[in-house]
Amino acid sequence: MNLMTTLKEEIKRHSQNIELRENEPMKKHTTFRIGGPIALMALPQNKEELMVCVKQAYKLGISPIYMGKGSNLLVTDARINRFAIRYMGGVHSMRQVGDYIIAESGVSLTQLANFALEHNLTGLEFAHGIPGNLGGAVYMNAGAYDGEMSDVVDEVLCLTKEGEEMTFSNGDAKFSYRHSVFQDGQYYVLETKMKLKTGNREEIAAKMADFKKRRQDKQPLEYPNAGSVFKRPPGNFAGALIEQAGLKGKSVGGAQVSKKHAGFIVNTGNATCKDVLELIKVVQNSVYEMAGVRLETEQEYIGE
Repeated sequence: MNLMTTLKEEIKRHSQNIELRENEPMKKHTTFRIGGPIALMALPQNKEELMVCVKQAYKLGISPIYMGKGSNLLVTDARINRFAIRYMGGVHSMRQVGDYIIAESGVSLTQLANFALEHNLTGLEFAHGIPGNLGGAVYMNAGAYDGEMSDVVDEVLCLTKEGEEMTFSNGDAKFSYRHSVFQDGQYYVLETKMKLKTGNREEIAAKMADFKKRRQDKQPLEYPNAGSVFKRPPGNFAGALIEQAGLKGKSVGGAQVSKKHAGFIVNTGNATCKDVLELIKVVQNSVYEMAGVRLETEQEYIGE
């Protein structure tokens, strides 16, 4: 009996109702619409089911892949002999306590920004339209338009690999550019408490509308993608460097440097992970030859 079969049996022994899928195509769970089958995926519907999945995996020495909306992932085309947890339900509540919002990890960033607007709270306008959920945004310290999650996060409630709850302060989270302590795989973000400020509803709404229009005008929302591919290099912009290198519209297989915004790689219909990785190398090499800048990728790669 292999390890994944053992894990499946142990999870079912502790909770019969958890949905488990074998050889589940990862392309169904990423915004890139790319990715081969994963050996086992769990789709827990509540915190208790999630805790069972986490505990049983670590008891067997298996480090799970934690998934939200899959909006910042590039997944290999090959079969992945790993265990993924996509927390599907019971994680969408939000509540206001004064100038704070406390929200669960499954809340989308657009829902979160709209909730802040409804309560006349400013500080989350930048998050409106970012294609992901709160858990993933905290995990990678997502940001846009000169704002990022570390600006508003006060506390983060996590699940440890032992299946116990643990709270991190903003400082404990060790936020930096597109990084946090949660990326070491030891913690699953359950809930986040954010400190905002009372603001003017019309001004908040106007700012959100402006950011939405900018995204629609500049970003290739009509194609599957995983957001900005490269981190912003110091003193410059990845998209501008890529455009200067003449790479807008450059394709490898079904992967293409967006004609709308060179900082994005899009799936024009049948792109593979291999296509994307090859195109990334072309971009990195061309920009380095032109400007001496080595672009670093922002997306998380999942393989063996």
